[in-house]
Amino acid sequence: MIVCILDDLLFSVKISTAAKALGVEICFERTPETVFDRVKEKQPSLVIFDLNSWKMQPLSLIAQMKSDPQTRRIRTLGFVSHVQTETIAAARQAGIDDVLARSAFADRLGEILKG
Repeated sequence: MIVCILDDLLFSVKISTAAKALGVEICFERTPETVFDRVKEKQPSLVIFDLNSWKMQPLSLIAQMKSDPQTRRIRTLGFVSHVQTETIAAARQAGIDDVLARSAFADRLGEILKG
């Protein structure tokens, strides 16, 4: 199970299509107030964040996940525009495991979903 925390329609479709083709179970969380509880409940193998999503508050969610004993070991991956070095640094400071440029994320999506 992979949880995706993003509100970008293009990436939602790309991820859904790739997951379906690979037979990978995914879930999209789109309500920032309930994301942490859902991740805690589902205990996914990976949580994917769109680091550009203002609505989903990815940096605070990552910090919350990495500070909680029940979720800190869940692998986290974020994608962001490669020129947003401050966002990348902030995500690393929050504890994210991996950060990819949007283009690299799209190129490696199948590999990422297969784990």
